Amino acid sequence: MSLGILYPGQGSQRVGMLAEAAVAYPQIRETFSEASEALGYDLWALVSGGPSETLELTEFTQPALLTASVALFRVFCSLHDCRPAAAAGHSLGEYSALVCAGVLSLADGARLTRQRGAAMQAAVPAGQGGMAVIIGLPDAVVTGTCKSLSSETHFVAGVNFNGPGQVVIAGHEAAVDDALDALKNVGARRAMRLPVSDPFHTP
Repeated sequence: MSLGILYPGQGSQRVGMLAEAAVAYPQIRETFSEASEALGYDLWALVSGGPSETLELTEFTQPALLTASVALFRVFCSLHDCRPAAAAGHSLGEYSALVCAGVLSLADGARLTRQRGAAMQAAVPAGQGGMAVIIGLPDAVVTGTCKSLSSETHFVAGVNFNGPGQVVIAGHEAAVDDALDALKNVGARRAMRLPVSDPFHTP
């Protein structure tokens, strides 16, 4: 049986992630030290101690999640015969896949994602846009509701269709809030903000 690994995008980060695993597996701290040297700051200190407001800024989120994915991949390979036939990623996760596949070094991946994050942050300053996940509604209900609430200065749309009944929406802060309320009212099983600083994947 062939092994394929799919790496996550932004939104799964949190302060304190990998703390317990790092005690058991030294590869985690070693990987973060390698990335920190490339970045010029202590990435592990940010991930383990926060503050969360900084970790959620995309210029810090992206190298943090890339490094976390690479660290876990290295742990996995230390425990198993690790010969993936394929690697892929969701958005930022594409960079994690490239590093774990040996196409990019971790140092280059960390620097690239920091620059990518800084450019994305500059495009939409923190606090002006956001994202949320909607679970338990048909895609058409989510997209139709967003469209009914949107204008040029109050925009929200479905941007990631992760699977049946799970859609991520993104747009202006106030529009995302309005869409969350509206989608809860029409029966969303879950509607919650994602801890990201920008409205990624919007048209």
